[in-house]
Amino acid sequence: MVEKETSRTPVKVVGISGSLRKGSYTKKVVQLALDGAAENGAEICMIDLQDYNLIFCGAVEDEADYPEDVFRLRRQVKEAQGIILGTPEYHGSLSGVLKNALDLMSFNEIEGKMMGLVGVSGGNLGAINALNSLRNIGRSLHAWVLPQQVSVPEAQNYFDPEGNLVDEELKDRLNEIGRLIARFSTLHNIGQGQEFIRMWESLPVNPGGRKKP
Repeated sequence: MVEKETSRTPVKVVGISGSLRKGSYTKKVVQLALDGAAENGAEICMIDLQDYNLIFCGAVEDEADYPEDVFRLRRQVKEAQGIILGTPEYHGSLSGVLKNALDLMSFNEIEGKMMGLVGVSGGNLGAINALNSLRNIGRSLHAWVLPQQVSVPEAQNYFDPEGNLVDEELKDRLNEIGRLIARFSTLHNIGQGQEFIRMWESLPVNPGGRKKP
């Protein structure tokens, strides 16, 4: 666990939930990661794509005809120093709604940002393939993608009927993604390059998806 980083101007961390399902587990795990970022002093914002009227990328040639929500999404991500992406795994990859949202953005919004990845699935293999796809996207857009990621297999077994995560170890791992994003974003934002590299190189090995006992 990292120590809280103090800064006169808190960094901004946005979380993007790539699920439109009511009561989405994806949104819940993204929020837990954002809670960890808030613990480390970050200003947080949840971007729930259900609340955005986004056009399919490429459907309209002239961006002047894009819905305003496309530009709202771009502004919110551009203003942030850290990004947490969350997706369910569908057919071995990330959700179409999240891929489309990312396709509507570019280097202008994402390059040089810290990025953390979380995912859920209904099966016991977790969301590893979806997260690997997101990792490739993040690298292609020149983001700093955390080596750690959290994949929640059989997500329906980890939440109670009220939607609360019942596994404390898993909750801490999700919080830790946010804490690390806030910490690295702060170091990067205030130009502490040597400390940034030292901390990056000391990150523990990613534990991968947690198996149920």
